[in-house]
Amino acid sequence: MEIIRQLNQDKLLAYIQLMRVNKPIGIYLLLWPTLWALWVAAEGIPDTQVLIIFVLGVVVMRSAGCVINDYADRKVDGHVSRTKDRPLPSGRVTEKEALGLFGVLCLFAFVLVLFTNKETVMLSVGGLFLAACYPFMKRYTYLPQVVLGAAFAWAVPMAFTAQTGTVTQQAWLIYAATLLWTVAYDTLYAMVDREDDLKIGIKSTAILFGEADKMIVGVLQGMVILTLLLLGQQLSLGFTYYMGVVAASGLFVYQQWLIRKRETDRCFEAFLNNHWVGSIVFAGLFLDYLVHTPAAVG
Repeated sequence: MEIIRQLNQDKLLAYIQLMRVNKPIGIYLLLWPTLWALWVAAEGIPDTQVLIIFVLGVVVMRSAGCVINDYADRKVDGHVSRTKDRPLPSGRVTEKEALGLFGVLCLFAFVLVLFTNKETVMLSVGGLFLAACYPFMKRYTYLPQVVLGAAFAWAVPMAFTAQTGTVTQQAWLIYAATLLWTVAYDTLYAMVDREDDLKIGIKSTAILFGEADKMIVGVLQGMVILTLLLLGQQLSLGFTYYMGVVAASGLFVYQQWLIRKRETDRCFEAFLNNHWVGSIVFAGLFLDYLVHTPAAVG
């Protein structure tokens, strides 16, 4: 019995690692734009049920994305020092088990979205397609980060339809900001693996950009800030929101300083720092609506 219990514990740990639940940075990076969208769509007071559905959906779909990503990379992860001990290349999870887990997670996410409305359910099909095809793009295009950005940003129009039934111009501004931001920070992530990716034939924006990587990431970060400023102007947001955007700009500058020598540890640190970018923009947005919504001051 003790051996069986130990085997079950080892398998559970392998599943947790496969879903990256033990490394929540991806959950944060997907969660913040989703919360931006919900707060804007609801003008600061999102429906509680919708909020719970989307927070759970973020966790589930990010986990599903990690599972299918590792399945797609199962033949190459063993050749990369950073990923060789992942559950699939190390043999702790079989290919069949990984696909089964992916199916269960997608089913759970679909059940969650059924509690919203028809428009959101229809949009969820596009989100599933993007999440499923992203891991395979790195074999065919140097722009898999763009596909990842489209997938991460897909929660934005879904949040708007769940909250209001429509997708507004402001929703597409948040979508654009999220897509640009994702390409920027995932390029930082790809810079960590660039040498290994070149050896095994994996494509990425870090390889495509080459020596121009730092400059292009900086341009993308600048475009994110401009898009967020335009969003604030269209929504007539106030001081606290703009302070959040200014603070995010400062963090982008800090990230540029971190990657100045392209050291892999520093590039990874810059990638992780984007959690604070998303959170500080949300904090500014949250406080701005808190101050200006009648319900908040009533």
